[in-house]
Amino acid sequence: MKPVSLPWITEDTPLPHPSLAWGPGTPAPGLLAAGADLTIPRLREAYGQGTFPWYSEGQPVLWWCTQPRMVLSTQGFRLHRSLRKTLQRFRMTPGCEIRIDSAFERVIARCSGVERPGQNGSWIVPDMVDAYVALHRAGDAHSVETWIDGELVGGLYLVALGQAIFGESMFSHRTDASKIALAALVGLARHHGIDRIDCQQQTEHLASLGAKPIPVNEFLAGVAVARELPSPRWEFSPVYWDTLLSCTAHSTSAA
Repeated sequence: MKPVSLPWITEDTPLPHPSLAWGPGTPAPGLLAAGADLTIPRLREAYGQGTFPWYSEGQPVLWWCTQPRMVLSTQGFRLHRSLRKTLQRFRMTPGCEIRIDSAFERVIARCSGVERPGQNGSWIVPDMVDAYVALHRAGDAHSVETWIDGELVGGLYLVALGQAIFGESMFSHRTDASKIALAALVGLARHHGIDRIDCQQQTEHLASLGAKPIPVNEFLAGVAVARELPSPRWEFSPVYWDTLLSCTAHSTSAA
């Protein structure tokens, strides 16, 4: 195998272009650079070019642009029959609600505590938590939350630049609570004409919900356009359920 080099960046060094990420056959496909910081300007720079940080405790900050890129088309969201019934029941049950940005710090803290198959510990290390909380306070990171009887039972957090949405992580303390939050995000995105949500990594769970890998060049071209568009209002409205549930084209009979 031909040796590959990894750029080391400092706080004054721009990130390399995503096309320079390690490719197939390298020790870590998608790895772009190491080093630097997680400041708000750096995170905006990274996400604006489709790059994200992902590393473990004790490692330097590692920057990635995975190829191909796992993306959820909001029109291709797979609304299985069982999830449709769950959403219909959720929206009609008193005490069940979706909130946005009411508990961002609690959401990311709970995401960081989720045990995931094949992972030794969480990649959402304390410095990462602090960085995304700061990004949230700056208006570029958001949480979509599932609440039942005043209890936060599931949710997700994301980064959003204009209409470019980058999903980060989910947690669930009740059956389907994270899927409900994701469905709410899809409904919001559809209502505002946003057609893609970045999922970063290929997993069976995301694929079961309709996410698919697309060529990285196609993904990056979409980000370049979407990041310049006006941001949606990050508030949840019940009409978003109508936007989602009225579309049956991608529903399936599978449980």
